Order: sequence, then structure tokens, then C-alpha cells
Amino acid sequence: MRPVLLVLEHFWTWYRRNWRATVVSTVLLPLMFLGAMGFGLGSRITPGPATDGLPYVVYLAPAMLVAAAVQVATAESSFPVLGSLKWDRRYYAITSTPVTVDQLLMAQALWVALRVLISGLAYIAVAALFGAFTNAGVLLAVPVSVLAGMAFGSWILALAASVNDEGVTFGNVFRFVLVPMTLFAGTYYPISQLPAWSRPLAWITPLWHGNELARAVEFGGMGALAAVGHVVYLVVLTAGGLLVARQRFHARLKV
Repeated sequence: MRPVLLVLEHFWTWYRRNWRATVVSTVLLPLMFLGAMGFGLGSRITPGPATDGLPYVVYLAPAMLVAAAVQVATAESSFPVLGSLKWDRRYYAITSTPVTVDQLLMAQALWVALRVLISGLAYIAVAALFGAFTNAGVLLAVPVSVLAGMAFGSWILALAASVNDEGVTFGNVFRFVLVPMTLFAGTYYPISQLPAWSRPLAWITPLWHGNELARAVEFGGMGALAAVGHVVYLVVLTAGGLLVARQRFHARLKV
């Protein structure tokens, strides 16, 4: 693990010097969405079955944590990874040392997870000041958000190692995958409000599974078998993405 930790130290050194550039996208933007939707729109929504009888901001807060995690994981797994392959070729320099491709990929994946964790903790610290959380169970939603973020971000790692046209590729991912997934995977309302034929599209997304788990750990109401099913699905997605990413990293970094 020592080479992995050395690469992680490299990422951390960069972040420690440049973290201010990430505050808006990883912390302030989710909080602005929470404020606009939770308090703004939420002031017009009466607590009822669609919000589990909770104020809308409370119902929305854990899902916004997961949505932000997926967005952070996508951002960290896309342009920075392609940049390390195409522009500054940092990965080639790293793997010219005794650090192997597998160790590099492990460090990169761990760094994405760490970034999601940091942003998630910052989000709940600030959102809690506005009364958006009901109990300490929200702390368990943080590892849920990390898992959901990695379930999507691992596939973006594989994509980033497979392409050269970053503008079209990543632009399409953000416009046609990430945004619709956030809108229709149960972040702002339960998917029972969707037409029956469209619900399976939400079920296959990591975001829906993360939303369900995050709300369950704070509000309860989910059986153990259902919770295990959500976790297994996210773990399988993460493992599958990392396996594909491993193949693509080896192909791309082969000298």
C-alpha cells in the first residue's frame, strides 16, 4: 500500500493548496439547491405522504447529499483523469516509477472517494445549521453517499481513460445522464409520482439506491433485506466500473 499512499499524498498536496477552487461546486452549489428547493419551493409544499410526513427541506436534505456526492465523483473522475493522461501526462510520469498501473488506479479511486467524503461532511455541517436534518443518523448517510458516488464515478474513470474528445464526451454525460438522473431518480420527489413505465429507469441508477438508503438511515422505515439489496447493487456497480477502468488504464498506459 505504500505506493498507493504516496500517490494519495500527491493528490492531497495539490488539494490542500487549491481547495478554495472547489468550494462553490462541491459545497455551496448543493446548499443553494437545498435552500432554493427545500425552503423556497418547500414553503409551498404541505407535509404529506409524498414527503413521508416531513417538512420538504428535511425530506430533501439527505437526497441532496447523495446527488452532490455523485456530481463530485463525476467531476473528479472526468477532466482531472483525462488531463493526467492527455495534457500534463502525469500518469505516465507516475507509472515510470515503481508505482504500478493498478496502484495508480487504486490511489485515484481512493482520492475520488476521499473528495466525496470531504464535501459530504462539509455539506451536512452547514445544512445542519439550517435545521435540515432531524437526527445524527444523517452521519450514516455520508458513507452511503460515498458508495453511491463511486458506483457512478468508477464508470466515469473508465470513460475518461477511453476517450480523447473531452468536450463532447463529458458534456454529454453531464447533460444527458447526470442531470436527468438527478431529476428523475427520486431526489426531489418519490418515484411513485412517475408513470409506472418509467420507474425501472430510476431503479437502475445508483442515485436512486443512494437516495433510498440515505433517507432510510435518517428516517428509518426500510427493512434489512431491502437495505442489503441497495448496498449490494451499489457495490457491484462500483466493482464493475473499477474492473473496466483497470482494463482501460492498462491499455492507455501501456508503453
